Amino acid sequence: MPLNLLKTYPQLLEIAHMNEYSRKQSLRAVFDRDITHNTSFKFRGKQIRPTKQEGEPPMQTLFRHLTTREDKDEEGNKTGERSFEMARSVRLHWVKHHIDELKKDNVEIFSYEDRINRKDVIRTYIYDKDEKYVIILEPQRSGSDYYLLTAYHLNEPGGKKQIEKK
Repeated sequence: MPLNLLKTYPQLLEIAHMNEYSRKQSLRAVFDRDITHNTSFKFRGKQIRPTKQEGEPPMQTLFRHLTTREDKDEEGNKTGERSFEMARSVRLHWVKHHIDELKKDNVEIFSYEDRINRKDVIRTYIYDKDEKYVIILEPQRSGSDYYLLTAYHLNEPGGKKQIEKK
């Protein structure tokens, strides 16, 4: 478990051999180090905060979004449940690396107006082309801070094309 705290970008965390409890403990230690206890977790001078979800602590919601994915039924409709996703989880420590803009080459940072729940919402994307990795931020209404919505590896069919289209 402590080995994962030594991993740096572009290495992947080693969690495949762990049972669910150990895996969650290891991921949580990385998350707490990079995000929860990071008082300077900022993107371009703006503080990054977790989104709030009814009935759940904000950091727990963010941790869940960074280590799980939405489940879908046979027709591709979202079921409202989330399941552990290895591809996101092994890259958890990449979030801070990209937020701190430590990688300069082949990273695109852009804002795009997405249609979310029948509303137009401007979101900021950090897209690592080499690693096919995306982080999505949303400005708070005040404009002074960001919400970190999610981060994921583009391993789904059409995912890379969809991001590049934006």
